[in-house]
Amino acid sequence: MLYSAYEMQRAMLGTASNWASVGARLLDNPALPMGYMGVGPAMASALKVFAHLYEERGKPDFDIQPIEQDGETHYVSETVVLEKPFGSLRRFIRDGLPEDAPKLLIVAPMSGHYATLLRGTVQRMVENQQVWITDWADARQVPTEAGHFDLDDYIDYLIEFLHFLGPDTHVLAVCQPSVPAFAAAAIMGETKDECRPASLTMMGGPIDTRASPTSVNDLAMDKPLSWFENNVIATVPLTYPGAGRRVYPGFLQLAGFLSMNLSDHMMSHYEMFKHMTVGDQDSADRTKSFYDEYLSVCDMTAEFYLQTIYHVFQEHSLPKGEFVHRGKAIDPDAIRDTALLAIEGENDDISGLGQTRAALGLAEHLPQNMKKYFMAPNVGHYGIFNGSKWRDKIAPVVEEWIRAHPHVGE
Repeated sequence: MLYSAYEMQRAMLGTASNWASVGARLLDNPALPMGYMGVGPAMASALKVFAHLYEERGKPDFDIQPIEQDGETHYVSETVVLEKPFGSLRRFIRDGLPEDAPKLLIVAPMSGHYATLLRGTVQRMVENQQVWITDWADARQVPTEAGHFDLDDYIDYLIEFLHFLGPDTHVLAVCQPSVPAFAAAAIMGETKDECRPASLTMMGGPIDTRASPTSVNDLAMDKPLSWFENNVIATVPLTYPGAGRRVYPGFLQLAGFLSMNLSDHMMSHYEMFKHMTVGDQDSADRTKSFYDEYLSVCDMTAEFYLQTIYHVFQEHSLPKGEFVHRGKAIDPDAIRDTALLAIEGENDDISGLGQTRAALGLAEHLPQNMKKYFMAPNVGHYGIFNGSKWRDKIAPVVEEWIRAHPHVGE
């Protein structure tokens, strides 16, 4: 019922968005003088902002740009090298990259946004690394015949991807996947799997949410698991391939994120309106590009979402040594030769300071020279993996760590 009501509202707003777009184009028509005088420019700008906010969105493209390096232009190729029902492994490599360049697996969050949210992460790391990324599927597009997908399956996917890439692969987990990526490294470390990560970098991840709880953590703690199951889980309607699948809809996740900083988002759109009105299209386009990505959302399976709420935010299973995979307890101390780097943003309002750093203490017998903590000053959650501070201040730390530990145990 919830999903169907949303679809009805979306259809109505989508129609309004289309008409607003038509109106804006009419006002921009050079043949109509109204667009040049009085309230014409303001009306056109307002219609464009409304049309953009409610337009139909699908999965964005990665659109990785060529790399300019040493006066030369290097083009980046993009291919899907492994495809599974709930996610694929997508490869990016620039021409001219040395054959011995490090292999890097970027683990994207499964948290309501597509992996393209990490476009800036890929764009920067593909300069000097062979890059692969976990491109998770929109659960509403996965037929029920494909089965379910939970935390155990997520970890299994990561292990399978690492086996596909082979030994001495480095892993970069952004936000939510820090927990399953750490678990996968521990499982592979315990069995001395030859494909265990050479290094694992965790950025803004909720390893132990008891440290500096944020409003996101408080919400998860204030409600019992049954509340989430009864209030935010919906059934995919018949209009999608995944009809009948129980999911946590992306539109609810987006509503939660928007509500946390509603005034900031409203001000951003007001500023975009002002830029359009005075003809500053470049500034308006920068805001538009951000929200094109931010407002593109996807669904995640109910079982994965509920298990994440329970184990990560309510029970703190990993830091308490109670996290299990396929019925077997995960031993964090089994990470003995995978170098760990924990990165946090000083102003992160999603994963508070100390939550990611906690991972370093869980691997008790990992040598200290294989552990590193970096706190990025004046950086919020999104800025950890996108933007100028990511490119200029944080990415070099990651690259230095990768090159300092090229092989497992080094």
